[in-house]
Amino acid sequence: MPFDNTGSMRRCEVFCELHERGKRRSMVKYGEHRMVKAIWQAGSILLMAVVLALGVNQLRPGRLPLVADWSTEARLQLSDGETLAVSPEEAEALFFSQTAVILDARSPDLFAEGHIQGALNLPPEELEKGLDTFLAEIPPESMIITYCDGETCNLSKELALALLERGYRNARVLVNGWTVWQERGLPTEIGSPFREQN
Repeated sequence: MPFDNTGSMRRCEVFCELHERGKRRSMVKYGEHRMVKAIWQAGSILLMAVVLALGVNQLRPGRLPLVADWSTEARLQLSDGETLAVSPEEAEALFFSQTAVILDARSPDLFAEGHIQGALNLPPEELEKGLDTFLAEIPPESMIITYCDGETCNLSKELALALLERGYRNARVLVNGWTVWQERGLPTEIGSPFREQN
């Protein structure tokens, strides 16, 4: 009797197909398990980093507040509640009435590219070494407007605070001054800093 192996081959094909399906299932399950494990590990690392950062912040002498108002108004508010900010409208009125000294806190290169008409340049690198000499001819009761460029630029604030420390109680900051001044179409000029032209 001849041997009929078609039945065995068919059984082998079915078994092999089931076996292959099983492999695929276990590979998918294994792959899903790896993904879950990776997500869990990433979450754990993130949590440890946050806890470590909060702990270090609490231990450092000048710790940062976890919740704070970082608005321009809040950054320019003095401890007595008074603000250093001057509105663009007020700065414009003071400019046209010629009752304010305007100080540009940007670098001499940026100042030379363009600045508020009549402004004097006092960049931060010259702040400490030349401020007293620079201010010798400006009476302490003068209204002084400092400016730089950009909402987050602190150069004008630093300059205004240095002026306040030296008794110039009317020092104010025109926030984002150079951009605001140009947008309003107010008088500008180009050229080297006034002090260098003498």
